[in-house]
Amino acid sequence: MFKTNFMNKTKKILFTSIGIFFFLGLLNLGINLWVETKLPKLINNENNTDYNIVYEDIDLSIWNSKITAYNIQISPKESLKNSEKKIGLFASIDIIEVNKFDIWSILFGKKIKANNLVISKPSVILYKNNVNAINNYSSINSKVFKPFEKIIIVSNLVINKGNFKILNIRDNIEIIKANNINFKLEGIVLNEKTLTEKIPLSFHNYSFFCDYIHYNVNAFYEIKGEEIKITKEGFNIKNFKLTPKYSRKEFVKKLPKEKDIYTILADDISINKMVWGFKDERLYFKSNTVILDKVAANIYRGKMPTDDLSKKELYNNLLRNLKTDIKVDSLLIKNSYLTYEEEKTFEKGSGKLYFSNFNLTAENIESGYKKSNLPDVKIRVNCNFMKKSPLKVDWSFNVLDKTEGFKIAGSVKKFNTEELEDFTKPYMNIKIKGELETVNFNFAGNDLINKGKFSIKYDNLKVEIYQNDKRLNKNKFLSTIGNLFVKNDSDDEIKTTEIEVERNQEKSFYNFLWISIADGLKQILL
Repeated sequence: MFKTNFMNKTKKILFTSIGIFFFLGLLNLGINLWVETKLPKLINNENNTDYNIVYEDIDLSIWNSKITAYNIQISPKESLKNSEKKIGLFASIDIIEVNKFDIWSILFGKKIKANNLVISKPSVILYKNNVNAINNYSSINSKVFKPFEKIIIVSNLVINKGNFKILNIRDNIEIIKANNINFKLEGIVLNEKTLTEKIPLSFHNYSFFCDYIHYNVNAFYEIKGEEIKITKEGFNIKNFKLTPKYSRKEFVKKLPKEKDIYTILADDISINKMVWGFKDERLYFKSNTVILDKVAANIYRGKMPTDDLSKKELYNNLLRNLKTDIKVDSLLIKNSYLTYEEEKTFEKGSGKLYFSNFNLTAENIESGYKKSNLPDVKIRVNCNFMKKSPLKVDWSFNVLDKTEGFKIAGSVKKFNTEELEDFTKPYMNIKIKGELETVNFNFAGNDLINKGKFSIKYDNLKVEIYQNDKRLNKNKFLSTIGNLFVKNDSDDEIKTTEIEVERNQEKSFYNFLWISIADGLKQILL
C-alpha cells in the first residue's frame, strides 16, 4: 500500500514537472516568436528616427536575456531616396549584443531597455557639411545621440575594435579619424534633459583606448597621435605631432600678416587627476599635473608678410580674460628641445636660437574666469642656451593684476658669443667673438615699462660686420669702426647697470624681454 502511494505521488510529481516544463517551453517559444516578430517592427517599422537599420541575422535568448545581431548596416533614410546625399551617420558593424534586456519594454513598449550594449568591430563615418563639426555639439547630438535614444536605452556601452571618421562632404576633407577604438561607458543616463546639454548624456565612469588619431585642426595645422588613453582620472598620448600642412614658403604666402609657425613633437603627454565638463554652458578643466616629455618644438617667424600692428597682450591678460575655467596645479616640460627661427627673406636663410636640455616647471596656471583671488603663476626654466651655456630663468606674474605686472630674473654662464652666429650672421649680418663669463638680469615690469638690474662679466669681445649683399664677405671698415666703440673686456669684474625700457605693445613679451637685455648690453659694452 505504501509502495503504491509512493509510486502515485512520484508519477504526479513527474507529470506535473513535465507539464510545467512543456508549458514553460511553449511559453518561451511563444514569447520568442512574439519578440522575434516584434523586434524587427521596433527596429524598422516603429523606428521614427532618421536612420534605417538592417541586419543579416538576429538571435534571441529569453533565458539569457540576450539579443545578438550580425552584420548590421546603419544609414540615414534620406540616403535611400538619394544615394548622393551623405549627410549623417553611416555604420557597418560585425556584431551587436544586447545583454540583460527588459522583455516588457520590447513586448509592450517602443524601446529596447537593457543593462549592456556591446558593439564589436564597428566602422563608423559621420558626414558633415561643416568643417568645424567637432565643435558643433548641437548638430552631433541631433544626428548621433538623439535618434538612437528613441530605439535603445542602456546602462553600459562597450565598443570593441572600432574605427571612426568625420568627413566634410563639401571637399571630402577628413576632419577626424581614429583607429582601433576600445571604449567603455558605465552608468549612462540619456534622456530629453541630457540631450539639451553640451555633453548629451551623463555617466559614472569611462575609458577610451585608441591606436591612432588624426585631427584636422584648421586650414593650417593637423594633429596626429598614437596609443591614446583616456580615463576618468587622466589622459595619455604617445608620439604627439602638431605640424603645419604647408611648407614655410607656402604657409607664409597664405598669411595676411606676420605670424609664428609652430611645429611641436612630443614623445609623451600625460594629464593626471583630470576633471572636466561643462557648467553654465562653459567648459571647465582641472588637473593636478600636466607632463610633456621629450618635446621637440620649432617656432618660425617669416618677416616677409605685413607687420601685425595689433596689441599683443601679456600672459596676465590672456589668462584673466579666458572664458574657460582652467586650473593646472603643475605643468612640467622635460628633456626637451626648442628652436626659434626668424627670417627676413628666404634667400638669406633664417637666424636660429637653440634651447636644449630644456626643463620647465610652471605652478598655479589658472584662468581668471569668475575668480577674485589667485596665487602667482610661477615659472622656472633650466636649459642650455645655444646647446652649451647653462641658462636659468625665474618668472612670476599674477593673472588678476590688471597692470599686467611681472617679475623675471635669469642668468647665463660661460657663453661663447660665436655660438650666436646662427642667429646674428644671417639675420643681422654681424658676428660677435669672445666669451660672456656670466650674464645676470633681474627685471620687474608691466604692460608699459620694464625696469631692473643687468650685469655682465666678459672677455675679449670683437665684432665682425658683413656686407648686406654678400654675407660671406666681411665689411672690414665697419668691423674696425665697430670694435673702436666696443669695450672688449670687463677687467675681471662684473659690470652692472640699471635698465628702463618702454614696451612696444605691438610686440610680444619675449621681444620686451630681449630689448631690455639689449639695453643693458648697449650700456655696458658701448
